[in-house]
Amino acid sequence: MKKFFEKLTTGSVKLVEKYLPDPFIFAIVLTFLVIIISLFVTKMTPIGIVEAWYGGFWKLLEFSMQMALILVTGTILATAPAFKKGLGWLAGIPKTKFAAIVTVSVVSLIASFINWGFGLVIGAIFAKEVAKRVKGIDYPLLVATAYAGFLIWHAGLSGSIPLALATANAALATATGGVVTEPISTSLTIFSSFNLIIVAVIVVTLPLLLAAMHPKGDKVKTVDPKLLEDDEAPVVIARKDMTPAEKLENSKIINYLLAAIGFIFIIKYFIDNGFNLNLNIVIFIFLFTAIALHGTPINTVRAVNSAAKSTGGIILQFPFYAGIMGIMVAKGPTDVSLAGAISDFFVNISNATTFPLFSFLSAGIVNIFVPSGGGQWAVQGPIMMPAGLTLGVDAAKTAMAIAWGDAWTNMIQPFWALPVLGIAKLGAKNIMGYCLIVLLYSGVIIGLGLLLF
Repeated sequence: MKKFFEKLTTGSVKLVEKYLPDPFIFAIVLTFLVIIISLFVTKMTPIGIVEAWYGGFWKLLEFSMQMALILVTGTILATAPAFKKGLGWLAGIPKTKFAAIVTVSVVSLIASFINWGFGLVIGAIFAKEVAKRVKGIDYPLLVATAYAGFLIWHAGLSGSIPLALATANAALATATGGVVTEPISTSLTIFSSFNLIIVAVIVVTLPLLLAAMHPKGDKVKTVDPKLLEDDEAPVVIARKDMTPAEKLENSKIINYLLAAIGFIFIIKYFIDNGFNLNLNIVIFIFLFTAIALHGTPINTVRAVNSAAKSTGGIILQFPFYAGIMGIMVAKGPTDVSLAGAISDFFVNISNATTFPLFSFLSAGIVNIFVPSGGGQWAVQGPIMMPAGLTLGVDAAKTAMAIAWGDAWTNMIQPFWALPVLGIAKLGAKNIMGYCLIVLLYSGVIIGLGLLLF
């Protein structure tokens, strides 16, 4: 069994390294694919599809900026001297390769359960710090381990679907095809027994699975030291030799006053909202904590300039995924969209017992083309929720099945991996072979959980 698993892991890594292109090429291939399929499924004209593509192209601009900022602010926070010291201490705890993989996995899983943006950034930064200290560890596997924690985000405290169900507003009935008109408590979704059982099994077993994947001998790919190097320290100028402008740039008072303003709002936010993290407040916390820890405005500027170099993949690729989403939700003359057709297929082959499983599988397929929790819910909610009601399936379970499917295929979808790859300075093909094994394993765990509980 051990030898079989080693061969499976090695084969998966080689397969992905050989055939998975750069994530931008992956996005282009998906674009061509949905255009061709839409011609036959939706009966739209080629011009109509191109118009739908362009119409969707700009729909993720706000989200793209948020993702770029989560990468940049997380990175500048991690490069602040005081934060690096604390993170370095934590990274120094695991002494063996096994302990390192398990520790990074647990940290990433817990952080992602708390908040998906927090988990993505902290997991990747922590993996880099561990790689500096544990010699002989396989760096691509370590980074894949950090990304694998993202698997449970949609079942956690920042899951967009369960939070949408718990929010009383006019959009709730529309998003669920009229099935849900009153909010559904998170006690029935995030904190339901079936969801917590699935999360617990993954948190306990996934770190061990990842540790077991570690290659042996000459198959180990240790980190290139250049990937872990920080930018050269800036030249320190004596204050007596500074110009008035340079004195402002190096003023600690300016940074501390600015940080104080930010933290006044952060404290008020938590007083008013409790521990309710969203992407904006996470970015805000990262930014103003980094401003305080970097000490001076010019140090902050230098840190941002360095971190911004890693945002190229997000800036280039996210509009193309938005265009793919535009095609997926566009309806042709028969009032059928491609995403709707995929969902309808799984509804038609389901019964009350299998419906949660098929909802999960259909969401996983749709997520490859619509890698956005909110976007996927808008596409599938109005189709799957009424179908679940007709079959007698609990609305909360149907919604969580969609949520799990949305998170599941992120393991082979480079869209969400881009911030992690930017921090780690790796390509998608370096980690996706390991993530493919995670996909296969977690698919079994989640599927059985939805069937049995």
